[in-house]
Amino acid sequence: MNRLATAPLTLRCAGRPVARYEIRPDVERRLSSRPYLHPVATLSGTPVTERAPADHPHHLGVSVAVPDVEGRNFWGGRTYVRDQGPTELDNHGEQRHREFKLCDPDGFVEDLDWVAGASVLLRERRTVAATRLADDSWALDVTFALTNPSAAEPVTLGSPATNGRPGAAYGGFFWRAPRETTAPAVFTATDEGEEAVHGRPADWLAMAGGGWTLVFAGATAETRRDPWFVRAAEYPGVGSSLAPAERLAIAPGDTAVRRIVTVVADGRLDRKRASALVRKAVSA
Repeated sequence: MNRLATAPLTLRCAGRPVARYEIRPDVERRLSSRPYLHPVATLSGTPVTERAPADHPHHLGVSVAVPDVEGRNFWGGRTYVRDQGPTELDNHGEQRHREFKLCDPDGFVEDLDWVAGASVLLRERRTVAATRLADDSWALDVTFALTNPSAAEPVTLGSPATNGRPGAAYGGFFWRAPRETTAPAVFTATDEGEEAVHGRPADWLAMAGGGWTLVFAGATAETRRDPWFVRAAEYPGVGSSLAPAERLAIAPGDTAVRRIVTVVADGRLDRKRASALVRKAVSA
């Protein structure tokens, strides 16, 4: 059964709406149209995502976005070209919903095409699920599997870091949190502060704002090897980097898989509680 859909989905956890999934967003070409989750909220209803903020209009809540897939921009905004820096190029790709393989109130399995012009550069199987952890917390579980449909050529994924801009290794899973009057706190099990945690792998990473905490965890060994991209002072955002130093090559017919589980909690968690909730979320 082809479960083609266009209307947004509402994701529920413990009977409460916790996220809205935009399947076919109507956005400008330069924003690299893609399905995304926004708003996402805690169980008490506190919003923990932001869509198209003035500082980065191509930040769309929670999404999977890559700035360079064979030279095409699936991130939005400006393109980073080696030795040139940010450049305005009309090279933005689009993620197109194909169908739902499964669609329930607490999650879904979706097939998408990553399209540039007339070419499908990647095919994706995306799995999203919401699970209750406690009275004040739930988990958003996102797995994305990127398959190279070519029978002959590899597909390579890059970032501004692989194009000559050190420290800007973003691309993959990305969560734009809401901007507040005070920058959020960021910490891992051993380190604290944006400078200490950015660009490094960690089993989990927390971002805590005014009345909410997000705890991000790689749920597979391969995902945990990817370093975290973290911004707190400039804007609040966390991502897991697919191409931090070298381009990620996907051979013909092969698939790259990543799984990120995010604890969405009311209040500000300390390290002990953050770690305990991550363990529960990843094993759920």
